[in-house]
Amino acid sequence: MTTLAALEQRLGHRFEQQRLLERAVTHRSFSADHNERLEFLGDSVLNLAISGLLFERLGDLPEGDLSRVRANLVRQETLFEIATRLDVSSSLRLGDGEKRSGGQKRPSILADALEALIGAVYLDAGFDAANSLVRRLYAGLELHASMQAMAKDPKTELQEWLQARKMKLPAYRVVATTGEAHRQTFDIECAVPEAGLVERGIGSSRRAGEQAAAAAMLQTLLARQSRVAAKKA
Repeated sequence: MTTLAALEQRLGHRFEQQRLLERAVTHRSFSADHNERLEFLGDSVLNLAISGLLFERLGDLPEGDLSRVRANLVRQETLFEIATRLDVSSSLRLGDGEKRSGGQKRPSILADALEALIGAVYLDAGFDAANSLVRRLYAGLELHASMQAMAKDPKTELQEWLQARKMKLPAYRVVATTGEAHRQTFDIECAVPEAGLVERGIGSSRRAGEQAAAAAMLQTLLARQSRVAAKKA
């Protein structure tokens, strides 16, 4: 059995479009036909699937607490643990430089590949199949309200800060990528149009760059809030 066939078995999904599976496990250091677009799609599918699961299991929690629990379920550490359990690393296609630098065990690469696989299942068989996959992946995790007490990441904090003020969610955009394929740096822009603000963040993955940009935006918003409060005092 090939590594991809074995991965299909562990996922519980047989791909009609094998090319989607191949692309999902392909890092940009290996080929121009890599998994970043699938990762982008999978991130949204995962968030929707987890939101539905939480609404069923913890529907009595207020919106802010649900958002906080969801953030902990889709953060890099959790995705890395699931990807490790699935042995996604054995199927990863990496460039030689990325292999030598330990890319097959890098949390950001494995977490991104897992999201790409979710996106690939969505394109291959639709949302119901992707939703079923997400539920299988999280089946062994007991969901409970106390998960809301876990530390919030910058993106979640920024989202909650804006929602509390009835403002639209921030928009993230990749401004630039630099460095060699196996050691890229992502320059991410975070925009909050209603506040007339744009901040930038840099990270070793798109996810890390977004977190850095969100942290910078939150700091700017809080500083502005403090100045306004000082003037009124």
